[in-house]
Amino acid sequence: MKIIIAGAGEVGFHLAKLLSFESQDITLIDNNKVNLGYADTHLDIRTIKGDATSMKILKEAQIKGADLVVSVTSSETTNITVCVLAKQLGAKRTIARISNTEFIEDKEELGFVQFGIDELISPESLAAKEIELLINQSAFNENFQFDEGALSMIGFKLSKNAPFVGKTVKDAALIFPSLRFVPIAIQRFGTQYTLIPRGDTQFKEGDQVFFITTADGEKELYKLTGKVKQEIRNIMILGGSKIGAQTSKVLSDAKFNIKLVEKDHGKAFELADEMPKVLVINGDGRNVGILEEENIHDMDAFIAVTGNSETNIMSCLVAKSKGVKKTIALVENMDYFQLSHSIGINTLINKKLLAANNIFRYVRKGEVVAMTKLNNMNAELLEFIVSPDSKVCNTKIVDINLPRSAIVGGVVRQGEGIIALGEFLVKEGDRVVVCCLPRSIHKVEKLFS
Repeated sequence: MKIIIAGAGEVGFHLAKLLSFESQDITLIDNNKVNLGYADTHLDIRTIKGDATSMKILKEAQIKGADLVVSVTSSETTNITVCVLAKQLGAKRTIARISNTEFIEDKEELGFVQFGIDELISPESLAAKEIELLINQSAFNENFQFDEGALSMIGFKLSKNAPFVGKTVKDAALIFPSLRFVPIAIQRFGTQYTLIPRGDTQFKEGDQVFFITTADGEKELYKLTGKVKQEIRNIMILGGSKIGAQTSKVLSDAKFNIKLVEKDHGKAFELADEMPKVLVINGDGRNVGILEEENIHDMDAFIAVTGNSETNIMSCLVAKSKGVKKTIALVENMDYFQLSHSIGINTLINKKLLAANNIFRYVRKGEVVAMTKLNNMNAELLEFIVSPDSKVCNTKIVDINLPRSAIVGGVVRQGEGIIALGEFLVKEGDRVVVCCLPRSIHKVEKLFS
């Protein structure tokens, strides 16, 4: 695919990095010489210095016939303009990064497609949604929903009292025949090795395991894994950033008791006016004394979303030491994902990764409608719509020639989530969720294209 990315900032660079691993034809445009220079020396891509809204620059990037144009500069106006121009100049598909979430909510009414913008993404909005999911699934440290919760991906670490520790996947299926979930990926404790589980794969204490489950299956998972769904009502949020403000609003509307700590005096008062249901505290959340004054020990969850990764991590560790059960930290450095579970923080989130994953599905072959990259694991989760011409149509799962490093997690049929086993017949229109390692992605895509 020929892909043009406008904006070599955090999101643009990370997306270009992911796509360069896929051997795509990528052109990165930016005004900033330093950002472009770093991308040019670290990635196998073409770079152009200039204004992405310039017709001359877009033509130099060979915009005509481009398969995908993604504009992810820090300017919402620039991104919208780039996508409109790109479509007029012959680009096939366009995606714009925006900060005004009202545009996403009223996308159809505003007619962005008619302007030439196929998709809108907001990294901040994606991060806020991710936090909301994690709060609602309070025993788990990873979560992703397909088709409004018809199927969910849930990840957690196996404790020693989980009933299937020491058993193989096949043994567990025999002991619990009515289970409505399937394991799709395992990371052994203390390693970076990702397994796609087969029948003879054994569950071990300390494994980080990802499951696909239905809405009903979530309750079974709580019971069987020794996890207890913690009642979360009181939440402290550190940082009145866009993510902090949006998360506060969404969670307060969902009847959670929210305390938002913001150190900037003017911003704190603005947020208090905008969100009357939220208790906004003007103070430096790095000060342990302030956190104690605001009764951090009474909080059920602590969410740190300041602009500083280290502040977020350290404040979450302080919250853990004060007895807070659920901690979530926003981080920019991808390397920190390796540390999250070992240092005691429940979940790290990264808006660059969330945005890149959201865009990434447009690069996939076959009709991919959703995808996510499993945090800190070398595996991807993709949801395909089965077309009448795809090789899997009217085929039993057991007869699909899936590589060993891929597994079908479930199927959504007419809005209903199904844990589909070997004899399940895949039909046209089914939405099939597949987990696979990078080496098998192209083979899987061919089955669904």
